[in-house]
Amino acid sequence: MNEIFFRENIFEILNYIEEAIQIIDEKGKILYFNKSAQKLDELGKGNVVGRHIFEVYPSLNHTTSTLIQVMQTGSPIYEKEQTFINYKGDKITTVNTSIPIKERGRIKGAIEISRNITHVRKMTEKITDLQTKLYNENDDPKKNKENAKYTFIDLIGQNKEMAKLKSVALRASKISSPVLIYGETGTGKELLVQSIHNASLRKNKPFIAQNCAALPANLLEGILFGTVKGGFTGAEDRKGLFELANGGTLFLDEINSMPIELQAKMLRVLQDGSIRRVGSTNTVDVDVRVITATNTEPEEAIKEKLMRKDLYYRLAVINLKIPPLRERKDDIPLLVEFFIDKYNERLDSHVDSISEDVIDMFMKYDWPGNVRELEHIIQGILALHDTDVIKKEHLPYQFDSYKDEVKEKKSTIVPLTNAVEDLEKNIIEEALRKTDRNITKTADLISIPRQTLQYKMKKYDL
Repeated sequence: MNEIFFRENIFEILNYIEEAIQIIDEKGKILYFNKSAQKLDELGKGNVVGRHIFEVYPSLNHTTSTLIQVMQTGSPIYEKEQTFINYKGDKITTVNTSIPIKERGRIKGAIEISRNITHVRKMTEKITDLQTKLYNENDDPKKNKENAKYTFIDLIGQNKEMAKLKSVALRASKISSPVLIYGETGTGKELLVQSIHNASLRKNKPFIAQNCAALPANLLEGILFGTVKGGFTGAEDRKGLFELANGGTLFLDEINSMPIELQAKMLRVLQDGSIRRVGSTNTVDVDVRVITATNTEPEEAIKEKLMRKDLYYRLAVINLKIPPLRERKDDIPLLVEFFIDKYNERLDSHVDSISEDVIDMFMKYDWPGNVRELEHIIQGILALHDTDVIKKEHLPYQFDSYKDEVKEKKSTIVPLTNAVEDLEKNIIEEALRKTDRNITKTADLISIPRQTLQYKMKKYDL
């Protein structure tokens, strides 16, 4: 067993690791340079080993080199971003974990494991530059509508909890307090956020959305707060999303994915109303309404130390929860009708009805992907099948176990409007029974005006 760990074997093993690995001695000379490092820096092993690190990387110095830093401090550095200029003049960005090598307490060198994120860095810089160009011309209300196109009319549903959510969210839009939204994936969090923005006094100002889980943690800080030229190697003067969203709304999705140390900086922004670009000592005042969202229970995120408790209290001045589709199944016929109309127009389809057994399966299904899953199913059926009726044979595989449960009926096809009316009638009948036919209580229970209830009772002869 011990033969496996001979020095030559260890170095051969390291050559097959995807990350770039370098080892230097206490004088800063490169002792080892694996194949991934050679590929990253476009340098051959013979051109590197035995040379000083600053000779190979002249753009680095004692302050910016993570390898030199860990030898100076004796403490490891984990997942730190480093940008340098290679010998061709190309800007390379890596995320480094650097560890000092010690022998009997004395530092003998250091080892560094690097992950190349150059393409990710370039992509985020391009996005930020495009956002800067776009939002520097924010005085045109039409341009802002392209960024936040949804309003409360796009929130489809008559479910009691959904009606209450829309009512509270509409009131919340009239003030600038932070909002925290909890909802499972696919429930429509960004749709709700855009609706709040478009109903607010900030509707003609920028709306910017950023998913905190979509970027490496070390890039997110620069994206949010901006950078200054010279702040670190390769840094340029760039506004962050807080500055770009000034006067408007910044939506941060999956806030529970934001690193804890970055959450502390977020807390200061909320407290002080000012930001500091990465590498700068100056602060910039910003007027931004922050709306955040999480797809896990906030209390659970705090318990798992994914979210700071003090940040949670700052963000959750207004706390909204979007119910999952399995808790608002009475909205399914309305949503189906909406998505059929939507994709009939987009796909030039001609679906005008849905079979009763398909509606039955939809009502029994648990919808782990929520409204988004329902939309994609309708979209897929209309895209793949040339039909005017959605039948159970058109449904994807996840409904196979439900198909045997649904009994065929003599008339399995009903117009979509009839299916909606039948469900509406059943809901009203059930509500009337629960309230002993008290009109006021029934109207309140199903969240419709008394006059509307009386009209529908007459319509359905109830």
